Amino acid sequence: MALILCIETSTTSCSIALAKNGQVIALKENNEGLNHSVLAAPYVEEILKEYNIEVENLDAVAVSMGPGSYTGLRIGVSLAKGLCYGANIPLISIPTLQALTINAAAKVNDPEALYIPMIDARRMEVYSAVCKANGEQITDTEAIIVEPNFYEEHIKKGEVYLFGNGSAKTKEILTSPNIHFIDNIETSAIGCAPIAERKFKAGEFEDVAYFEPFYLKDFITTTPKKRL
Repeated sequence: MALILCIETSTTSCSIALAKNGQVIALKENNEGLNHSVLAAPYVEEILKEYNIEVENLDAVAVSMGPGSYTGLRIGVSLAKGLCYGANIPLISIPTLQALTINAAAKVNDPEALYIPMIDARRMEVYSAVCKANGEQITDTEAIIVEPNFYEEHIKKGEVYLFGNGSAKTKEILTSPNIHFIDNIETSAIGCAPIAERKFKAGEFEDVAYFEPFYLKDFITTTPKKRL
């Protein structure tokens, strides 16, 4: 009976969940923007206090590992590592696209279809992969420029659902009759829970000292223009 705290901060959603046996029993989240540095730690404290649980009573902490927002991922992973290190409990990493797929598949309820999560990577580029309804990836996670032949070999085989904060900008480009867009699917710790449970049972833990988020692309800083 694993009790796992799940942390999701890879996009604009700040989501913290407490899961027991892979089922979410407590959830606090906010989808109003990148305010994770203000909300994430207090959400953790509120959930643990509400259920009268010390960090040491948790069996593990799971965190969305990316890809996604550089800053968001750093905040979530730093919080998770701090909790694990202080309480000497395991750290579990959750592939963001797999968790997002689980959230979408629960809404669609089509286990035979393929699911393509899309996280915005600016311009016409998205972080994406082809997944099954249980979150299992058929393709590797990639940063892809969306063009008409986007995952064509998979899309032409049957029903495919596209979702995530990068999907809206592709609607005029991807017009196959097999494609269905699902709106309002956000990253959420809810989707992390079943993956965290499977990994806990399999003993798939990360090295707390050396684990880093999966950025996929290097973080690029820009120099502000001088004002005249």
